Amino acid sequence: MKLIESKTLGTAQASIEFTSIPQDGTDLVVFCSLRTNVNAIAATLSFNTGGTYTRRRLQGDGSSVISDTASVDLVVNASTGTTTNTFSNTQIYIPNYTGSTAKSYSSDSVTENNSTEAYQTLIAGRWSETAAITSLKITVANTLDAGSIISLYKITKGSDGIVTTSP
Repeated sequence: MKLIESKTLGTAQASIEFTSIPQDGTDLVVFCSLRTNVNAIAATLSFNTGGTYTRRRLQGDGSSVISDTASVDLVVNASTGTTTNTFSNTQIYIPNYTGSTAKSYSSDSVTENNSTEAYQTLIAGRWSETAAITSLKITVANTLDAGSIISLYKITKGSDGIVTTSP
């Protein structure tokens, strides 16, 4: 994996976006540490300028489990309803982001909370557009707190199909 860019919010913002994603990798990995200023745990993930999304979600909150399908993709972020000064953690994996077919992706998100309610969410999704992914955006209903971080990495496979790493 090679870091493309990492962004840390110095002030609260409604979104964090990466534009001009290099097209010389094969897969993307996004690491997020997020917190929002409202009591809502959802953040929306979008590629390029939109398109059609479908996803399957499995989520537990400490006392119940839900499994559903929707046309909006979400990642989990910490909120005012969770322990003060704690952030969620999310990893998003996007294979074949430069390909000319629909893009699949998966995410694994958790919140930390000193209470009985803490979320863990697994998502398997599909973006139906066939364009290469050139931008990526995480958005919340209100604002992400200062200190929220998103880091974008690319993975490159060699001509022999083996993933190569660089320091």
